[in-house]
Amino acid sequence: MNYRRPHALLFDLDDTLWPIAPVIAAAETSWHAWLAEHAPEVTQRYSIAELRARRMALLEQRPELVVDLYQLRRVALEQAFADAGADAAHIDGAMRHFHERRNAVTPYADVVPALAELQALLRLGVITNGNADLEVIGLQHHFDTVLASSRFGRAKPDPSIFLAACAAMGVAPQDAVYVGDDLRLDVQGAQGAGLRAVWMNRAGSTAHLEAGVAPDAICASFDALLAWVRGQMRH
Repeated sequence: MNYRRPHALLFDLDDTLWPIAPVIAAAETSWHAWLAEHAPEVTQRYSIAELRARRMALLEQRPELVVDLYQLRRVALEQAFADAGADAAHIDGAMRHFHERRNAVTPYADVVPALAELQALLRLGVITNGNADLEVIGLQHHFDTVLASSRFGRAKPDPSIFLAACAAMGVAPQDAVYVGDDLRLDVQGAQGAGLRAVWMNRAGSTAHLEAGVAPDAICASFDALLAWVRGQMRH
C-alpha cells in the first residue's frame, strides 16, 4: 500500500458532491415545459424520452461529443427543431433554461463542511466530464483548479485529463488523489494516470469486486474521506 503523503485532492462532481439523477430528471421536465411554451412543434412531436433517445443516437454517430454534453444536447436539439419546423431562434433560450435547472443541485449534507476542512489540509481541484457550474452552485471558492472535458477536449478515463489537472495544480500524479463515484471513469481512470483513487461508495456496493477494480480507499461519506486524508497526511 502506498502511504505517500498527498499534496492535492481532486474530485469528480456529479454523484460525488451531489446526487445528479433527480436534478437531471427535474431539469428535463422543466426544459420540456419551456419548449412546449416557446417551440410547441418540438414537444408535440417528441417526448422527454424521445429527445433523450435522439441524443443517445447522435452520440453513437458522433462519439467525439462525449467530451461536451451541452454541445451534444444542443446539436440534437437543433436537429429536432429542424425536423419539427420550429423557430431556431428559441434554441439559445432553451439551452439557457436547461443550464439554470441543471445547476440546481443540493450537495450531500456532509460535503460542504468536509470541503472546508479538507481545504485547510491540502489543495483541492476538480476533473469533470459534466457541465456543472461551480460558481452558480456556490462551491467554486473551494477549488484551485477546475478542469472540464468540454474545455479540455478529452474526457475521463483518458489519462491526459488527469495529467493536465495535476500539471495545472503543479503536483506530480503520484502526489495527487482523485475522488469519484464511477469505478471505470474515476477509479481506473485516475489510477491509469498514476494518481491514487478513492471510490466514493455511499451505497455500500460491492461492484468493485465483480469488476476487479482495487481502489486505494473506499469511503461511504465525506466524513470518512476526511478521516482517510488526515491519516494519509500523518505519513
